[in-house]
Amino acid sequence: MSILTFAFCGTELGALPSGALFWPAHDLLCVSDLHLGKSERIARRGGTLLPPYETAATLTRLEQAIDLTRPKTVVCLGDSFDDLAAGEALPDRDRDWLFRLQAGREWIWIEGNHDPAPLDLAGTHMAELRLAPLTFRHIAEQGGLGEISGHYHPKAAITLRGRHISRPCFLRSADRVILPAFGAYTGGLKCSDPVLKGLMDASAVALLTGPQITPLPYGKVR
Repeated sequence: MSILTFAFCGTELGALPSGALFWPAHDLLCVSDLHLGKSERIARRGGTLLPPYETAATLTRLEQAIDLTRPKTVVCLGDSFDDLAAGEALPDRDRDWLFRLQAGREWIWIEGNHDPAPLDLAGTHMAELRLAPLTFRHIAEQGGLGEISGHYHPKAAITLRGRHISRPCFLRSADRVILPAFGAYTGGLKCSDPVLKGLMDASAVALLTGPQITPLPYGKVR
């Protein structure tokens, strides 16, 4: 699996095709919007029954990213659980899986809008993490220089050789990076949405996930 490295606010970051972000200077791996337990939450609220495999699929991808980068620190950038009850209802096998991934490294849970309070899980629970020159938070803020965030699940649509393709993507501008949703069963917000356009500047680039990272000027994706 190739990692696309890029300069950002005086440091170097690496975008993984899976949607994870790696900061080599701090051996730090960052993922956003795992939404663990989404199928359980939908079933609990009387919605469409989905195959209960999304947590295993997400943890498998997370384990692969950890095996690739061997981080000392993992930052989960909010909405790690589809709601607080989904986190509390996490099956023992998945809790044990998480504990194995956490072993021997620092693990930081950033609060999201789906999981705004700490859960009974190992790791440090924080509203945001400041590690100069970067700030890790769930939702982007105006004027957030050096900001790493998630929340919006950005997706880029392009036409390639006559085929319409839509993929989760990173959005990178001079002052911020917005991560794609890492979890299975997560939807996405089009890059053309006014909310995302309002957060990106003229230098913005979309980094499409997939078999490899594909960088495209923000203005050429929808």
